[in-house]
Amino acid sequence: MNKTPKGYRLHIGIFGRRNVGKSSVLNAITSQQVSIVSDVAGTTTDPVEKPMELLPLGPVLFIDTDGVDDEGMLGDLRVQRTKQVLERTDLGLIISGDSTWGSYEQMLAAELKRHHVTVLAIFNKADVVPADADLIARLQAEGIRSLAVSARTGAGIPSLRRLLVESAPEDFISNPKIAGDLVPPGDCAVLVVPVDKEAPKGRLILPQVQTIRDLLDNDSYCLVVKERELREALGRLNRPPALVVTDSQAFLKVAADTPEKVPLTSFSILFARFHADLEEMVRGALGIAKLKSGDHVLIAEACSHHPIGEDIGTVKIPRWLTQYVGGKLEFEFTRGHDFPADLARFKLIIHCGACMWNRREMLSRLMVAREAGVPMTNYGLAIAFSLGIFERALRPFPGAYEIYRQSQEGAT
Repeated sequence: MNKTPKGYRLHIGIFGRRNVGKSSVLNAITSQQVSIVSDVAGTTTDPVEKPMELLPLGPVLFIDTDGVDDEGMLGDLRVQRTKQVLERTDLGLIISGDSTWGSYEQMLAAELKRHHVTVLAIFNKADVVPADADLIARLQAEGIRSLAVSARTGAGIPSLRRLLVESAPEDFISNPKIAGDLVPPGDCAVLVVPVDKEAPKGRLILPQVQTIRDLLDNDSYCLVVKERELREALGRLNRPPALVVTDSQAFLKVAADTPEKVPLTSFSILFARFHADLEEMVRGALGIAKLKSGDHVLIAEACSHHPIGEDIGTVKIPRWLTQYVGGKLEFEFTRGHDFPADLARFKLIIHCGACMWNRREMLSRLMVAREAGVPMTNYGLAIAFSLGIFERALRPFPGAYEIYRQSQEGAT
C-alpha cells in the first residue's frame, strides 16, 4: 500500500489557523502519531504527508499544513507552502478549534471552491466548545458539510472517516484510463521505450509501468520494444497493433517506422489526458504557432531531478521550439511545486507529464494559466507540434483531434 504512487492517491488537505488542532485531528484519523502536537502555535513548520489506506476508498494521502495565519517573513514562507498544498488537494478539511468561522476559514473555503475542491468544515475540541448549530446550518446552505469532533477524546472521529469516504470526488472514483480504452481486450499495443542516459538503471520510468499495468487490467496485450527494434517487431506481428505508444523523444523515428494506418501517440500525450485535460492542452499547443523571436516560454518540471546530457526539458524542447520559430526564445525553468505567481510575461507554458503528481495539481495549474491568459501544454504535445506530427499523434483522441481540425479550418 505504501508503494502506491502519489498520483493514484486521494489527496486530503488539512487546513486552518494555528493551534486549532489540525495535527491532532490527523493523528486521530490515522490512529498514529504522524504530526508533532503541542499547545505552542505554529508547531507544524512544513506540510506533513501521511499515506494510508482508507477503506473502502483505497490509498489516500493526508497533508497536514502550517497555520494560514502564520506571522513574520518565515510565516509568509510557510503560508506559501500551504497554498501549494491547496493546489494539489482533492478534498479539503478546514479545522476550527473554537466553533468559529472567520475570515481565514472563509478565505480557505473560497480558494478551495475556486479549484473545484469539496470542502468539509471540522469543528475540533467539541468536548470543550460545542459546535454552533446556526453556523453549521449556514455552512450547509453554502454547500459545506460540517462535523463536530474531539481529537482528544476520539468523539466523532469514526464519523469523520466515513464522511471522508462519502465526500471523495467522482473524478477520483471513476479515474480515467491511461490507454485501456484505446486498445480492446485481446488486442495488442506496442510500447516503444528508449533506453538512453536518462533511463533509470534496471527499471522503466513510471508512465511506462503504469501504462503496461493499465493495459493488462484491460485484458490487452503489450509488446515492449526499443525504437531501433520497432520496425522488425511490427513485421513479426500477424496483424497490426491497435496502438503504438512511444516516448516523445523518439517521435520522428517511430512515426517513420509505424505504418500510417496504425494509431500512434506518446506516453506524455496519454498523461495529458490521464493527469490533466488533453483538449485544453491541445489548445495550449496551438499557441506554439504564434510564438515569435524574443517571446518568453516557461518550462515546468514536476520532479526535482538533476538534468543530464540531452535533457528533454532543458535542452531538447528548447532546441526544437527554437528551430520551429526560427529565432531566439527566452526560456525559464521551474521544478517541483514551485510556480511563478505572475505568468503575464510568458507566451507559453510547457509542462512535463507530472506522472508523480495527482490530477488535481495539474488541473489547478491549467486553471491558473487559463486565468492569466497564457496557453499551457505538455512535453509530448509540444514535441509533436514542433516536429510536424501533431495531427497524427492526436488521431486516437476524437475530441482533441477535432479541436486541431477546426483550428486548421480557421487558419485557411
